[in-house]
Amino acid sequence: MTDLAEPLTPSARSASQDGAPVTSKKDWATDQEVRWCPGCGDYSILTAVQMLMPELGAKREDTVFVSGIGCSSRFPYYMNTYGMHSIHGRAPAVATGLAVSRPDLHVWVITGDGDALSIGGNHLLHALRRNVNLTIILFNNQIYGLTKGQYSPTSETGKVTKSTPFGSLDQPYNPVSLALGAEASFVARTHDMDRKHMMETFKAAYEHRGAALVEVYQNCNVFNDGAFEAILSKDARPNMLIPLRHGEPVRFGPQGEHGVVFEDGQAKLVEVADVGEQALLVHDAHRSDPTLAFALSRLSSGVSSPTPIGVFRAVERPDYGSLVNNQVADARLAKGPGDLAKLLTSGPTWTVS
Repeated sequence: MTDLAEPLTPSARSASQDGAPVTSKKDWATDQEVRWCPGCGDYSILTAVQMLMPELGAKREDTVFVSGIGCSSRFPYYMNTYGMHSIHGRAPAVATGLAVSRPDLHVWVITGDGDALSIGGNHLLHALRRNVNLTIILFNNQIYGLTKGQYSPTSETGKVTKSTPFGSLDQPYNPVSLALGAEASFVARTHDMDRKHMMETFKAAYEHRGAALVEVYQNCNVFNDGAFEAILSKDARPNMLIPLRHGEPVRFGPQGEHGVVFEDGQAKLVEVADVGEQALLVHDAHRSDPTLAFALSRLSSGVSSPTPIGVFRAVERPDYGSLVNNQVADARLAKGPGDLAKLLTSGPTWTVS
């Protein structure tokens, strides 16, 4: 468990126009040595978050980072806020209790593909379907890094690792598809090679009320180096990353020459010159039905074909904490204070002699 490591600095004590503290990146960083392998993509994500928090006007005392187990889960030690390094896969469960009991806090969940999608899969699904007010950042490097290179739930079929010496037989998860299938109200994807895009995406997730999941393609340069090279190398990005912008036709390429259409219930890649811009799918992140967002998530068969990034879905619906607290308030208004002893002895009871 970590808490505020030091008193607010003079810059943090001065207030902005809206009453929120004025902070800098330095105010959000702790004095702890950052212990990731040199060159790890986690550094980029950490820097993006530390740079973003001052822009949000966030308060350190109202911010909590909860993590599970894995390389990414060291994150709370490096954020000068409240935080908890919890147990394997259970960060969404721990964070759910906090978010429901303290709706005044902004709760972040930091997790990895192994932590969230293997032992923690069930907890993640329920946090998303309940629409708990959490900002979940899922670091996806398609490998178990902390335990030295075993295959993970997002590793590609045929992946040779220490735990799959003859190649993985498993069908990998698509975290974005999984989140959309769970009816998450906000789902996005970004990558560790573009700080600006990360910050824009994290900001949108932070400002969303409800369960917000952001998948981050993150390179593990020791155990899975270059896993995303086919789409994230500087030369590849123009033709391999498909930016999703609400209200705009889905197109990509150096000159926007490639595009996406929706036909026969599927999203398909096309050449704009062949179909015309009017035929392109116009991205609607606010569409209540997740069908189109899900189709976009299935557009790429892996990290070697054109892949959408950005916000897939952002819809409004009541968050779980508000519903729970309203229900409790209504019950108190209708029935008055509760009686714990009466509750424990109500219904089917028996006496043991």
